[in-house]
Amino acid sequence: MKIFSTLYVKAMNWARHPKAPWFLGGLSFAESSFFPVPPDVMLAPMSLAKPKKAWYYASLTTVTSVLGGILGYFIGVFAFDVIEPILHDHGYYERYEMAKSWFESWGFWAIFLAGFSPIPYKVFTIASGVVGMAFLPFVIASLVGRGLRFFMVAGLMAWGGEPMEKKLHKYMDIIGWILVGLVIVLWLVYR
Repeated sequence: MKIFSTLYVKAMNWARHPKAPWFLGGLSFAESSFFPVPPDVMLAPMSLAKPKKAWYYASLTTVTSVLGGILGYFIGVFAFDVIEPILHDHGYYERYEMAKSWFESWGFWAIFLAGFSPIPYKVFTIASGVVGMAFLPFVIASLVGRGLRFFMVAGLMAWGGEPMEKKLHKYMDIIGWILVGLVIVLWLVYR
């Protein structure tokens, strides 16, 4: 069954769409404050599809992510009571508590590391507002942490370029079914 290679072709076509940068910016902004899908899912194929624009895409993703993070920060400052039940309902509250404890221990470095942690960045942006982290260090740490992540993703895709795109397309169904198998095994082990 060629499910994954068909999806791969569609994703690469979407990555080449003229409005794709707008969608990437919107997704990146939303993910930093409230949306669950990380921008890497668009950044990687867009950088792979157009390697010469990879640095532009990484810059766009970084800037819009930080702007979304600023919204998350102000949600934490002014509207935490409104979103606290949402954190509980969607299973983010434990992660929020962990992010809060990271701030108590590491402050600036908690935001910097948030760009690479498995805890969603939005949890850190909201927690930083709740605990009253100084705004300028928050923005600087966000720019550096998120920038490193997005430039790394874009750089790896641009480096692979067209040859990587062709190889991924060739092996996408095998890779996809292996990943499905791993997810099933992990689910069985941890349930």
